[in-house]
Amino acid sequence: MSDQPNDLLGQVHAACKTLTQRGKTVTFAKIADHTGISRATLYRRRELRELVETHRDPTGDTLTITALATQLDQLRQTLAALAANVRRHEEDLRALKRARNK
Repeated sequence: MSDQPNDLLGQVHAACKTLTQRGKTVTFAKIADHTGISRATLYRRRELRELVETHRDPTGDTLTITALATQLDQLRQTLAALAANVRRHEEDLRALKRARNK
């Protein structure tokens, strides 16, 4: 087994697909048994954990911790971009006020 990220993703995806096709519930333990990848690695590597969690709930109705963490990261990035934009606009306004008062 190779430790290349794409290989691990491929292995996990194939295991999830196989279990789903067989009508079995996808669990971290079953994926670990099927792939030989440790459960610790499945949990620790965000992309692997997301893949397993997605197959655990194919309807997408359950909001998992991983999904929440991903959403939180996206919101933080958006907030940081907005804050930078506001700071830039505030600096522009201060510069315009200084120019007007001269």
